[in-house]
Amino acid sequence: MLWTIAVILLVLWALGLVSSYTMGGVIHVLLVVAVIMILFNLFQKR
Repeated sequence: MLWTIAVILLVLWALGLVSSYTMGGVIHVLLVVAVIMILFNLFQKR
């Protein structure tokens, strides 16, 4: 579940970078949230 959400957030962030319409800091917040979720999941498995 966490991986799915993280991938969706990363895809939305990438689309925001290549599109002409960006929502400013919201796109980068999505990236930070996705990275935090991935790191949390990796450390949780250990």
